[in-house]
Amino acid sequence: MTTNPLYEASPEFNSIEIIEISSDVNEDWLHPILEIFRPEPAPVIEKSEKLYLVPTSFGDEFDPEFAPVPTSAEDLPELSRWCEDFARNVLEVYAGKRPPKQLTSLFHHRVYVQLIEKSGSQKEIGKIRKLHVTQPLIGICEATMTVRFGARLRALVFRFEGVDKRWLCTSLTLL
Repeated sequence: MTTNPLYEASPEFNSIEIIEISSDVNEDWLHPILEIFRPEPAPVIEKSEKLYLVPTSFGDEFDPEFAPVPTSAEDLPELSRWCEDFARNVLEVYAGKRPPKQLTSLFHHRVYVQLIEKSGSQKEIGKIRKLHVTQPLIGICEATMTVRFGARLRALVFRFEGVDKRWLCTSLTLL
């Protein structure tokens, strides 16, 4: 035992104090004098999409006054519901239960000719299983749908372009 009181009581380190670090951006500028020197926040610039639709023409030539006008997806019907209704109608045409004439306005005329050729080619109306929709550019929709025909599972692939304030089918394939 020592006679020095500093060495008789040993220090104890039973607790550790954890100081919370703030992630507040304004914490450094809380003092009223520093407020004068606070830098101006950078302006937020909203960038618009840079890729736009150029309507598919299939080699057709148009008078500039009557050329197809691209339409943004914001001005067109909601896609998932539109794709389901469209696919159901096409499957009915493939089964011969619906006349293709009813869908004339939904197709580019070259794709419509292909639809007429395949009209009635299926024995039954396919059952829609899953739908996958993507929008690679503003005003373009590419969709893939799995369809069950009896015991066979097939894919219906189509592409829509927003033209003249409506969705226009420019490609349609049943795989």
